[in-house]
Amino acid sequence: MSWNMPAETSAQKRVWMAFPHEGYALGETAEQAHAARQTWANVAHAVAEFAPVIMVVDPADSQAAKYLDERIEIRTAELNDAWMRDIGPTFVTNDAGELAAVDWIFNGWGAQDWAEWDKDAKVGAAVADWAGVPRISSALVNEGGAIHVDGEGTVLATESVQLDPGRNPGITKVEVEAEFARTLGATKVHWLPRGLARDTEEFGTRGHVDIVATISSPGTVLIHSQQNPEHPDYEISKELISTFRGATDAKGREFTLIEVPAPTVLRDSEGFVDYSYINHLVINGGVVACTFDDPNDEKALALLEQAYLGRKVVGVDARELYARGGGIHCITQQEPVAGKQQS
Repeated sequence: MSWNMPAETSAQKRVWMAFPHEGYALGETAEQAHAARQTWANVAHAVAEFAPVIMVVDPADSQAAKYLDERIEIRTAELNDAWMRDIGPTFVTNDAGELAAVDWIFNGWGAQDWAEWDKDAKVGAAVADWAGVPRISSALVNEGGAIHVDGEGTVLATESVQLDPGRNPGITKVEVEAEFARTLGATKVHWLPRGLARDTEEFGTRGHVDIVATISSPGTVLIHSQQNPEHPDYEISKELISTFRGATDAKGREFTLIEVPAPTVLRDSEGFVDYSYINHLVINGGVVACTFDDPNDEKALALLEQAYLGRKVVGVDARELYARGGGIHCITQQEPVAGKQQS
């Protein structure tokens, strides 16, 4: 059977999230825990303006209901973390429009010594069961934040993730591409060499693509552009942008690039930030985007409005998410509407 991952601009039935319960995502103090819970709730409420939201909550969590309004449906499962894009399944459809869920192997972003994933590794199967769709097992260690698609056979990926020895030791690009063809309908993988600087540090993902580039419409790529040479991502973003110049997608179209300037802030208390407007969620009639109380927020939101014509762009302050290692796209996972897909 042939499966295809629809573009994120396709019609969506609902969005899945997970609520922070413990560990670094929650924080070490009551103030940090409140900030995390409130930010996850703010994102859920913004998404709920456009589509139903199901929040997976640890059964021992007594706080979630205090932060979430009545629009958010709650399901319970044990959790280590709260990055649903990575721990949840990737939804795909077949030629008949039937829905299924690809359940990647999750191992804590490459079996990093600070990560725990015994509970999170079971979330993909649980979400597939709740959604009532068949589960497609994969032997590939992969996360939803490590891929972007156009729904027409093009997949964006990074060499530092799928080829990471901590994830898939000894695997080749050819083998990854074959698995993407089987599970996602990929006919062309555009490989980026790496991700942003902070994302390669101790608490990063080793290079997720969803903070770097996304396909806003077939043939058009929104790409992160760090424009301050004082930041290490200045050279990195130039390198990543260069990979698209003259390159083509699965349909043979040469990519049109829209550079989205990074926020002007360069550092937080831990070092150089990886703040990015690329890490947004496209949802029915809307876009839920990261903001940073930054002078470039307005410019970035305007670029997103142009890239996603006809959709309402809503900004949510994402600084507390980024302090914990991700953004809005990272904590959400869309479930498309079953049936023939149109972007």
